Amino acid sequence: MPFRMSGYIPFGTPIVVGLLLPNQTLASTVFWQWLNQSHNACVNYANRNASKPSPTSKFIQGYLGAVISAVSIAVGLNVLIQRANKFTPATRLLIQRFVPFPAVASANICNVVLMRHTELEEGIDVLDNNGNIVGSSRVAAKHALLETALTRVVLPMPILVLPPIIMSVLEKTSLLRSRPRMVLPVQSLVCLAAFGLALPLAISLFPQMSEIETSRLEPEIATATSSKTVVYNKGL
Repeated sequence: MPFRMSGYIPFGTPIVVGLLLPNQTLASTVFWQWLNQSHNACVNYANRNASKPSPTSKFIQGYLGAVISAVSIAVGLNVLIQRANKFTPATRLLIQRFVPFPAVASANICNVVLMRHTELEEGIDVLDNNGNIVGSSRVAAKHALLETALTRVVLPMPILVLPPIIMSVLEKTSLLRSRPRMVLPVQSLVCLAAFGLALPLAISLFPQMSEIETSRLEPEIATATSSKTVVYNKGL
């Protein structure tokens, strides 16, 4: 259940709240990025095109690569901001709140590619208009991964950009200034609303069963069917 798309919001929101906590230490940055990419890796693997078997060793390789890239990017950006002496402490804190987005977006691309790289090597099944398998295409696999990677860039945009902007405004209100304990619950609700907006938007960018012209595929597939187009399951 935690790795289904329907479970992405309830299981992913606490992680998003953790990623956006202010005054992050190096240890907390590493922990939340690791937890986020671990969850993403399992979601990507569970929602991949599973027409070809994938060995456990490939999953472990992809998982390690995805997590290491995410943590490295996040920590690197944080270190750069901390060393930027021309920023005031308040400006540095505000910029630091936006660090999770470029870190997560770039790491999400690595995550999708590394968790599903066997599809690039072996190809994925393409089907004709009658639902019959025409062949296994690496070109279709590239399109599937590209489309999925783009959704993973769009997905964290509202989640990790809107809450810092909204919270920077809300924290100046008398309500939250007089009740600092309310900041975390309010931030959690803002993150939940942003997640609920972002997930359907990102998934709807491309249909799960995508279409591609046979002339753009491998010659052996183009000659194996009379259909001008074939479909493939890009995964979610």
